[in-house]
Amino acid sequence: MNVLRVSKWTIAMFVLPCLLIYVCLVFVPILVSLYSGLLDWNGISGAKFVGLDNFRNLLFHDPVFWPSVKRTLMFAVFSMVEIPIALGVAVLLNRFIKKPNFLVSAYFLPVILSVVIVGQLWKTIYNPAAMGGMLNQVLDMLNLHSWSRSWLTDPKIAMYSLYFVALWQYLGYHTLIQFTGIQNIPADIYEAARIDGAEGLKADWYITFPMNIPIFKISIVLAFIGSLQAFDMVMVMTGGGPAHATDVISTHMYNMSFLSMKYGYGSAIAAFLVVLCLIATVIINGIFNKLERRFT
Repeated sequence: MNVLRVSKWTIAMFVLPCLLIYVCLVFVPILVSLYSGLLDWNGISGAKFVGLDNFRNLLFHDPVFWPSVKRTLMFAVFSMVEIPIALGVAVLLNRFIKKPNFLVSAYFLPVILSVVIVGQLWKTIYNPAAMGGMLNQVLDMLNLHSWSRSWLTDPKIAMYSLYFVALWQYLGYHTLIQFTGIQNIPADIYEAARIDGAEGLKADWYITFPMNIPIFKISIVLAFIGSLQAFDMVMVMTGGGPAHATDVISTHMYNMSFLSMKYGYGSAIAAFLVVLCLIATVIINGIFNKLERRFT
């Protein structure tokens, strides 16, 4: 065992195959996308090298791009709102439910459903009452007629309707992650705190939250980066409409690459999205590293 630990060739023999696969599946496509962003290319015929023209047009002349970036960042911020909610639900389940596994599984159920199924379900719920929309019918039954809306066709609220669907679908996912982290906290720590008079919210503030920071960070990173890449739910429910009101970076990239046949321009958008994800990951990790040092 000592020889295996010391031998760099042995370590390389086990690490190198996975590293090569990772490089081929992640870094090579990123480099290819970066290079494609320098081309004027429709994806089929011959490509013309145009340098940084695609990026200049993207940053300074595209009327859809920056609004889509704003909506994408708002999507990511709204997705993080559910993490404290998921943590609160996990704390309540762990404290007040003797056998919480069934409830945790019930919360997790929407996660295993296809995004297409979830999107079609909520399109039906959001439809106007005349078309059988459940939400407006319930509001009418409660005499809240003024709250009825065309949820997916009103440019002012269509994006917020999508935010709520994403929150509903992935709340159980983050609840499961937080619940698992809480259950891994040793029970004797809580017993020692109880002897010192720390129970309930006080114990959560000084024990549960600080010791669950690494798990909390995992949820934040997954939610934020996943929301930056949001595509399928938007395409299923609105297709980016009405009038680009729900376009996010990924849908704009899709429209440019495959509908407008501007593959080079779409690759420039993809490169911007990769850089944005990397920056977000570095910032989130830096913030949580400071929090961990503060509480340890």
